[in-house]
Amino acid sequence: MKQIIAMGGGGFSMEPENPLLDDYVLNQVEKERPKICFVPTASGDADSYIERFYEAFKEKAEATHLSLFKPPTRDLRKFVLEQDIIYVGGGSTKNLLILWREWGLDEIMKEAWEQGVVLAGISAGAICWFDEGVTDSYGDQLEPLECLGFLPGSCCPHYDGEEQRKPAYTSFIKDGSIRPGYALDDGAAVHFVNTEPVKNVSSREEAKGYYVRVEAEEVEENKLEMTYLG
Repeated sequence: MKQIIAMGGGGFSMEPENPLLDDYVLNQVEKERPKICFVPTASGDADSYIERFYEAFKEKAEATHLSLFKPPTRDLRKFVLEQDIIYVGGGSTKNLLILWREWGLDEIMKEAWEQGVVLAGISAGAICWFDEGVTDSYGDQLEPLECLGFLPGSCCPHYDGEEQRKPAYTSFIKDGSIRPGYALDDGAAVHFVNTEPVKNVSSREEAKGYYVRVEAEEVEENKLEMTYLG
């Protein structure tokens, strides 16, 4: 079974006192202490980000991380395929994609997904799995970005958390510069099995998700049915 959990925001880096989304990710593996690997490429492997990951997961899982600046091993494929969960952090999606492709990690991630390793991530770590995403990788202005294409359509994180996200995403969809897709508030996530959404979950009662498309030449936000995890 192939699984991806795309989070618009939240998790240990944004809601350190609220583990609901991270626990949901862990619970997809039927082990008392699943092997979870944090991939902080999009942040430039920021030390503080890595430290926060270990602080959040050290008591709940066998935690490790994959740095492309200080690789843990020459055999990245073996390292990744040994994990139960890959958790991808936020930052620059553009830089993440460039580095992953240079290292062959994009193909390794696809193989891991096909072999049943759970892929999860926040912000850049959410949109990277889709055909396209809305990114601020180029600076202050939001732009569409072609991504890995494991999941069809597009994704926009921080839908309620950053003022320009909603107008930019809806504009891109209306003018056809990006495919229809998922808009996720901070604290909202969509869980895909194979390539189908099977559950929409949130760490906050007010966090929402939407499927955004054009209908009769107008942008339509279809609210997703959310399950609050609290």
